[in-house]
Amino acid sequence: MRAFVVDKYKGPLQERDVPEPVVGEGDVLVQVQAAGLNQLDEKIRAGEFKQILPYTLPLILGNDVAGTVIRVGARVRGFKAGDEVFARPDKDRIGTFAERIAVAETDLALKPASISMEEAGSLPLVALTAWQALVERGNVQPGQKVLIHAGAGGVGSIAIQLAKHLGAIVATTASATNTDFVRELGADTVVDYRSEDFEQVLGGYDLVLDSLGGKNLEKSLRVLKPGGTAVGIAGPPDPAFAREAGLNPILRLAITALSNPIRRQARKLGVNYQFLFMRADGDQLRRIAHLVDTGALRPVVGRVSPFDQTIEALGRLEQGGIRGKSVISNT
Repeated sequence: MRAFVVDKYKGPLQERDVPEPVVGEGDVLVQVQAAGLNQLDEKIRAGEFKQILPYTLPLILGNDVAGTVIRVGARVRGFKAGDEVFARPDKDRIGTFAERIAVAETDLALKPASISMEEAGSLPLVALTAWQALVERGNVQPGQKVLIHAGAGGVGSIAIQLAKHLGAIVATTASATNTDFVRELGADTVVDYRSEDFEQVLGGYDLVLDSLGGKNLEKSLRVLKPGGTAVGIAGPPDPAFAREAGLNPILRLAITALSNPIRRQARKLGVNYQFLFMRADGDQLRRIAHLVDTGALRPVVGRVSPFDQTIEALGRLEQGGIRGKSVISNT
């Protein structure tokens, strides 16, 4: 089986032959037909998460998949050979930059019938991130004000649509060239991050979804109303994440110290900060698939590359400049 593998952190991505996936009793073997590319893939390769995601190397990268079921484990009841499916495999079982992957049944869902494999392959990680930020963490209600940064990007383009579906009043940051695009997605207010300071023009928000971190996250706290929440997916991790991830005491102390400055700022402002590292969830993907098939959400695919160009496609992610997601196709 061909796959794209890293042998060491900061080492190059390499194409090579690897053993076939091991299919457990609760697993589904999927023929990979599309795989979304994410900044997370590059960060894993660069070793940025090696303390909290201690992968055994060599490692097949890839966190999004859409494809066709080849066979199922003995205890699997929800899927059968021939089903078209999509998933974000569990963080401990990534590896979608390959011809085949075994995915736990609980992490899998039937692909939305109304979209292509490439569109389905673009969705799992970003759609689950948006769902867990807006629905689980934010409990967004009709009429609430939500700010979503980087609205033309992978997470942002889905989060705008989901927030609008939930009845929120949506603001986003984007370049001037993407203003019409993010308005079409549902943004009510668009701030050109190149010429405007969102902190100076926005205020009284119930929720901010921040995908940039750093100074952008600090400023996001200041546009929240008292009691509002900033959900950050670019860090820093917080103590709640460390507990949920079962990290050792030393790492938990380090994460507490790392996140102290931003949590202290939040407390002074009377707002909340939460770090989100999205998790695999087949039930949530089924709900997302329903929203896609009913027209409430639409995938945004900016570039499709063939499977044999995975290395080049991952390298182009840093250049930016595309709307939505970049996807590898192996159809």
